[in-house]
Amino acid sequence: MSKVVLKLGDDISTDIIYPGRFMATVLPSETPQFAFADYQEFNARVKNKQIPAGSVIVAGKNFGCGSSREQAASCLKGPEFMIVARDFARIFLQNSINLGLNTIICPGIEANEGDELEISGNQVINRTSGKSFDIVPLPKARQAIIDAGGLISFTRQLVLQGKK
Repeated sequence: MSKVVLKLGDDISTDIIYPGRFMATVLPSETPQFAFADYQEFNARVKNKQIPAGSVIVAGKNFGCGSSREQAASCLKGPEFMIVARDFARIFLQNSINLGLNTIICPGIEANEGDELEISGNQVINRTSGKSFDIVPLPKARQAIIDAGGLISFTRQLVLQGKK
């Protein structure tokens, strides 16, 4: 079970997730310090590593809209967030998959900060409210990349298995 640590609305752009003024920082090991930099209290908790791995960010529709900056996904991958959103912007979703960020499409999600969520099969169960919400599963190939930890890890596994 995972706790919701941040609840957001619709149309959360990559500039909100990873503000453009930090674009000079591109190393995945350094980008998490700038995650939601303008949400000062949340960002301070991220910087101080006060949020447990596997914590959930819940969002509405079109999460990750805007520019194609990969840092918006890498800054969330570093602290091992799980992102549960009603839907994702196309480029952000692909960047997330390539980096192995756990993204879950859940069109009916209802959750608040502090709620406990459980992913069970093709549902998100809000243990706090007792409600369940259907997940739109990613295609198997995309999920396999996430499960492997990202495209580089996935490709490395294929090479080691002798597959092309």
